[in-house]
Amino acid sequence: MWELYDELIGGIPQDYRVDEAFVGPYWTMVRSGAGMGLAMTLRDATRPSVLSLPVDGDSYNGLPLAELAAAAKSWNLTEASAGVAAINAYWNSPEREAVQKALGGGDSEAFSAWRERAAGKKVAVIGHFFRLEKTLGQVCELSILERRPAAGDYPDSACEYLLPTQDFVFATGVTLVNKTLTRLLELSGNTGLILTGPSVPLAPPLFNRGVIDLQGFVVTDPDRCAAIIRGNAACGGRAEMSAVPFLEAGKRVGLTKAQVT
Repeated sequence: MWELYDELIGGIPQDYRVDEAFVGPYWTMVRSGAGMGLAMTLRDATRPSVLSLPVDGDSYNGLPLAELAAAAKSWNLTEASAGVAAINAYWNSPEREAVQKALGGGDSEAFSAWRERAAGKKVAVIGHFFRLEKTLGQVCELSILERRPAAGDYPDSACEYLLPTQDFVFATGVTLVNKTLTRLLELSGNTGLILTGPSVPLAPPLFNRGVIDLQGFVVTDPDRCAAIIRGNAACGGRAEMSAVPFLEAGKRVGLTKAQVT
């Protein structure tokens, strides 16, 4: 059941350490060497911390990166946000060969990149992304699923009924934090899944799990990104890839299986 997580965590070398961590109201960041990973902060700290540390970020400094990454499996979802950010600090680092290939492309906004292929198709999106109706809604039969649905959205429980009938399925990277990703991959098995947002690990092993495209974010200016996230408590919103200020500290990229094989 945890194989996907174990593969992402197990790929992190044991000598990598957490240099900086911060759990903000909207975004969590973890820095290790040249890499900075991000994840949307889920404020669901109902279960005890598996690390037996305060979920505040500073207490994570100096930990082995793989140890913090293992917290992605925690049911304390605030702690799991830090775990996913730690996973991304390794896999989304500009030092990774796959990330270098992704950075070689132009700026990639997921729904614009898929707009032509999605035209006339049935498309489901897990998570109500910024301007989604204008980007995709005008060209396809769009179904938006949300844990906190707005007018016109489906509740996320509708995934059991809708996803097997879709031509394309997009999911926010937050599904790795809240543990819904494994089931979503099963439900979208006929089409494959496109993961999108700053919480997405640009990890080639995901292509062996049913993911067909990784549309994520690479921090290229960690100091700038850290200053923005620490200094702007409102640098986020309802949608994971909304117009958040830290986008100026990196690059939105797309990574496909063809680029790493």
